[in-house]
Amino acid sequence: MYEKIATAWMAREEWLKLRKTGIGGSDAGAICGLNPYSSPMKVFRDKTAEEAEEPDNETIRIGNDLEQYVAGRFMEATGLKVRRSNYMYRSKEHPYMIADVDRLVVGEDAGLECKTVSAYNADKWADGKIPPHYAMQCYHYMAVTGKRTWYIAAVILGREFVYHKLTWEESLIQQLIEAEGQFWNNHIMEHIIPAPDGSKVCDFVLEQYFHTAKKASAIELVGFDDKLARREEILASIEELQLEQKQIEQEIKLFMQDNELASNGQYRVLWSNVDTMRLDTKRMKQERPEIYKDYAKVTSSRRFQIKAA
Repeated sequence: MYEKIATAWMAREEWLKLRKTGIGGSDAGAICGLNPYSSPMKVFRDKTAEEAEEPDNETIRIGNDLEQYVAGRFMEATGLKVRRSNYMYRSKEHPYMIADVDRLVVGEDAGLECKTVSAYNADKWADGKIPPHYAMQCYHYMAVTGKRTWYIAAVILGREFVYHKLTWEESLIQQLIEAEGQFWNNHIMEHIIPAPDGSKVCDFVLEQYFHTAKKASAIELVGFDDKLARREEILASIEELQLEQKQIEQEIKLFMQDNELASNGQYRVLWSNVDTMRLDTKRMKQERPEIYKDYAKVTSSRRFQIKAA
């Protein structure tokens, strides 16, 4: 069972704060380590930061603007009718689980998730595939609402329209509920940052948390000797592989000589001319310091370096 929270006339700021009170469908894949654009650490940041999360970029804008179009294409393709929900759902059994669904299917115990996909990601939907983090989003909605079916529809921009039907999978949904519960109780409630996973997203979150170093501060490095030794091994392997990569590329360049293109049935190699114009800032600083000063922009960040003692 669930409780319903009306969102039709809710101010955006209030809605953003409400999202912080539980784990939503878009968080599920990240918590399970399946979302290439997010991570458990980012979800932790989103839920615990004092400021209200304000996701806003062109991709999100396009997705929101085309949501009704995707729903219309789904109705046209299936003959089913869908409607807006205008509620946020919260599981009574697992109150840390919330759902803000795109559409509900009229006359069927089902919901619909609408997606707008770049043509560059068309391969992730080919041959009946669904990106795993989107599938987990649908199973999350089933877990919260109790509905046994969830459809996902996607317009792949400039390419095609696809839709799929997912049905209740008991073992998977129970594992998802357990994973989200552990994350909420062990990290959000305890204010313990999840472990890094090596993703760029984690780099971004760590930069947000620890943007500025305290001058002349220092701590003893404890417990990392084995990991740092392993890092040295990895760097040596990378260097060796990069050398092999370069050798292969040089062999191809020698084969191509002054030709711009080389191709066969499997590969297409382009070695083309590129003209690049760069501003000589060193010369400008010397000869026109007043202009350099007017246009120079200082940015602050932290540089991470590791050196043998």
